[in-house]
Amino acid sequence: MSVRIVDIREITKPIASPIRNAYIDFTKMTTSLVAVVTDVVRDGKRVVGYGFNSNGRYGQGGLIRERFASRLLEADPKMLLDASGDNIDPDKAWAALMSNEKPGGHGERSVAVGTIDMAIWDAVAKIAGKPLFRLLAERHNRAADPRVFVYAAGGYYYPGKDNSALRAEMRGYLDRGYTVVKMKIGGASLGDDRERIEAVLKEIGSQAQLAVDANGRFDLEAAIAYAKMLREYPLFWYEEAGDPLDYHLQASLAEFYPRPMATGENLFSHHDARNLIRYGGMRPDRDWLQFDCALSYGLCEYLRTLDVLKTHGWSPSRCIPHGGHQMSLNIAAGLGLGGNESYPDLFQPYGGFPDGVRVENGHITMPDLPGIGFEGKSDLYREMKALAD
Repeated sequence: MSVRIVDIREITKPIASPIRNAYIDFTKMTTSLVAVVTDVVRDGKRVVGYGFNSNGRYGQGGLIRERFASRLLEADPKMLLDASGDNIDPDKAWAALMSNEKPGGHGERSVAVGTIDMAIWDAVAKIAGKPLFRLLAERHNRAADPRVFVYAAGGYYYPGKDNSALRAEMRGYLDRGYTVVKMKIGGASLGDDRERIEAVLKEIGSQAQLAVDANGRFDLEAAIAYAKMLREYPLFWYEEAGDPLDYHLQASLAEFYPRPMATGENLFSHHDARNLIRYGGMRPDRDWLQFDCALSYGLCEYLRTLDVLKTHGWSPSRCIPHGGHQMSLNIAAGLGLGGNESYPDLFQPYGGFPDGVRVENGHITMPDLPGIGFEGKSDLYREMKALAD
């Protein structure tokens, strides 16, 4: 059987919202939706792989259309096949995407490549007739675990949102089955944030744990001041206190904050991950790593990142990716990650789970849908199918 990619389509879609974190607002946020069309037919339908980039980075239409898609379409189709000749080899496709690219300077290209890479893996698993998480488990000689921990990310700053509204939001997550919730800090004064944190902790009581996220807002002095305040509370983690590349700041925080910390969502390569582990003072017995494949060159690169972590004594179970998308859910279930972020009320229809999947005691169970499972999420699949058609 000959397999080839016959088209790559991209459309930039709005995921705008009036929310803000400590650094940016989302009033003009976009994402790129990509369809990788193959010549393979399954159940009477052409196999199409889909991908999109996570929130927080804008759509990558220019890079995808003008640079990366053409490389894949112009490559010799036989050079993109796996050893069987019956499917696409994602690593060979990744190499074609990155041909003639200098190392370093990741910038936005890591997002463009990661978006196409997601679509390629979706197509590969569909051609194999398997859910991606089971395909990954088989390839890495692991037992797939369809049960995945998820936490609810929210708690954004919003016009007119007071602490009672914040409490109501967090109560809504508990009512939907979450056992860990996350809120933003750093967009108000330390005193105001303390009041917000105490309001949420009072609301959730012993039913859940609270994580806080500063989105890289603080310099070292502010990060330490918050650490001294936050260590008074039993938090799930203190996330991204300073600039993601300021490893000295992150390492210094460990002297003031003994509880778990989290970072990594804005690091976009296995080289960045290695530097964080070498110089960022992260502690493999308690801290969390949040690398997001959709922003960091895709799953092919994420596998290299996991190899780096293993070399430095880190378990994949300490990884809980940013982004709240089904791609990371599949990676978590297939490769034994610690879980995944979830946005129950934001960035729809791109976040969340297939229809009918419910959160129970902080976990979801992956359905056995071919590929990443986008077809099981009706609102998202409508947009994807429109692009493919």
